[in-house]
Amino acid sequence: MERTELDKIIALLRARYPDGDKCSLGFNSAFQLLVSTILSAQCTDVRVNKVTPALFARFPDAASMAASDIDELESLIKSCGLYHSKAVNIRNCARMIVDDFGGEVPDNLNDLVKLPGTGRKTANLVMGEWYKEPAYVIDTHVKRIWHLLGISDSTTPETIERDLRALIPPDDPSAADALALSHLLITHGRSTCVAGRPDCDNCCLKEHCAHYIAL
Repeated sequence: MERTELDKIIALLRARYPDGDKCSLGFNSAFQLLVSTILSAQCTDVRVNKVTPALFARFPDAASMAASDIDELESLIKSCGLYHSKAVNIRNCARMIVDDFGGEVPDNLNDLVKLPGTGRKTANLVMGEWYKEPAYVIDTHVKRIWHLLGISDSTTPETIERDLRALIPPDDPSAADALALSHLLITHGRSTCVAGRPDCDNCCLKEHCAHYIAL
């Protein structure tokens, strides 16, 4: 795909979803964004946003979370699902931040991905949303729609991230479009191009979609 076509796709998505290029998680710090993103695995952002106010009132930062009681932590996040593993990851993540990074969430991708429960998707989101660095967030919605559009035949988040970096390089003046595109595709995947039941006839991207054109 040429950059000009990608720009058209971004423009169409922004017209369809005026607020869809923003992160839907609630947070007041890099640590809260990190924790919220870990909680969002196999869970909706709506549910996470219902859980985090009480969670962050009790444990607002890495130091307090690192000292948390695991049973209390599990009870606070239970409705997000997978709460046993998420509680362990969140507390261990907080402990590493305290022990290895002076209580501050790392501001680079290499250190972020060392944190328990933190993959490239989460690390890129923190880099883009909090540290305002070029970021390439590839979740299941982005991966699926990227493939349907026929942008490339990439099948893994790592290769999709590589392809997107080639189209929108980190040093490009409009590099922020990469993070915006990820948010827009996630919004589109939740509302129109839903997994297993895409509403192709009402899709704003159908003229650019290899899947629709082939129907």
